[in-house]
Amino acid sequence: MTTRNRQWIEGGIFLAGFAACIPLANYMIGHVGTVCVPEGPCLIPVGFGLTAPSGVLLVGLALVLRDLVQRRLGLMWAIGAIIVGAFLSTTFTAPTLALASASAFLASEIVDLFVFTPLQKKGLVKAAFVSSIAGLIVDSVMFLWLAFGSLDFLAGQVVGKAIMVIATLPVLFWIRNRDRRLGFIAA
Repeated sequence: MTTRNRQWIEGGIFLAGFAACIPLANYMIGHVGTVCVPEGPCLIPVGFGLTAPSGVLLVGLALVLRDLVQRRLGLMWAIGAIIVGAFLSTTFTAPTLALASASAFLASEIVDLFVFTPLQKKGLVKAAFVSSIAGLIVDSVMFLWLAFGSLDFLAGQVVGKAIMVIATLPVLFWIRNRDRRLGFIAA
């Protein structure tokens, strides 16, 4: 298999994963958790005695996957994925959460893109980590404020998303090392 074919196949897999994370995260917020708050989100424990809306894990993963879409398919594909993702973020959620979800998603992914793009020259792992942290903070603040008018779950949101970003680091190191071995250059 040529490097170019591998690039497109992997890019397609990352894009599909990114697209799946978005509606699944919204579905989870309203339906999956250890406790579901009336007129609020379903919550999961994220450690340190904190809870967060259950979609946080998939939102954290989506931030990293968007970076990988850009690495494999290029900036224009990443921008297209963000636009489609904003639309997808209105699905599988209560109408009252659709605007909050889409707005927070769009803002956080744009922040992620603006941080990742220049940093990727310094390395995949550093760029994906820093850009994802920036994006998850924006997403957490915007979503909680727009959806619930409160930042009560902010610490849990940030910790939950950061846990998922940190969990991806071994995979990012592996991808980086394999890319070097294969002579792959980012799109």
